[in-house]
Amino acid sequence: MKNFANAAFSPEVIELMTTALQAAIATLPEPVHSSHVNALAESILRTAGAGERNPAALQRIALMELQLAPRH
Repeated sequence: MKNFANAAFSPEVIELMTTALQAAIATLPEPVHSSHVNALAESILRTAGAGERNPAALQRIALMELQLAPRH
């Protein structure tokens, strides 16, 4: 996971990010790979850090970034 050591979020924002992450993970086919969960979490942290507070938008952006990510 990328370095988010300096990130600080209020409990309310953490709850929104958690909701977005759980919803995004729920859309993935089983088995869900930890690398996908990490990529979703990084996207949500980055997007929330930029000021987005809508859980649906956080989820949508994270899923789009995951889809566009290069496959290894």
